[in-house]
Amino acid sequence: MQSIPDCANKRVLEVGCGTGAFTKEILKKLQDGDEFHIVELCPDFCEAVETTLLKQFREENPNIVVSLHNAPIEEANLEGNFDAIICGLPFNNFPLKLVEHLFKVMFDFLSQGAELAYFEYLGMRGLKRTFGFPSIRRETKQRTKNIDARYKKQSGKQETVWRNIPSCRVVRLKGC
Repeated sequence: MQSIPDCANKRVLEVGCGTGAFTKEILKKLQDGDEFHIVELCPDFCEAVETTLLKQFREENPNIVVSLHNAPIEEANLEGNFDAIICGLPFNNFPLKLVEHLFKVMFDFLSQGAELAYFEYLGMRGLKRTFGFPSIRRETKQRTKNIDARYKKQSGKQETVWRNIPSCRVVRLKGC
């Protein structure tokens, strides 16, 4: 959670919380006066995260705003900019046009100089380029070009997390 600044009154957005693995870690970084918004499409994930993490956290931390939005990011009624965005969406499984759209929306919510962090499992694109159908191989090559261009434009940094199973690459991009 290096992308979350250690400052007062920060606003953090998580996109695609899934079962709450990142959510749990983000909650540890919050202080009185902070706001945390979570956007998740799957109602089952929302219910699980609300029940297992958020309900108790809100009771114990009444001075931290935590909002769970069961909606697409464009329909979540989010306002203002965020000091960090943590994204758990599996971009390698989405069509490239959707990925481009989601990054545009997220960067529109990101404060200048703040970080958007996401991850991808190591080897996923390589497997698709090698073993995928021709259309998947073509899209994966385009995806890699798209990722490389975004990485360069947004002053990207990355690190490998070997102890994760499967191992993954965490990518941090700066807001312009």
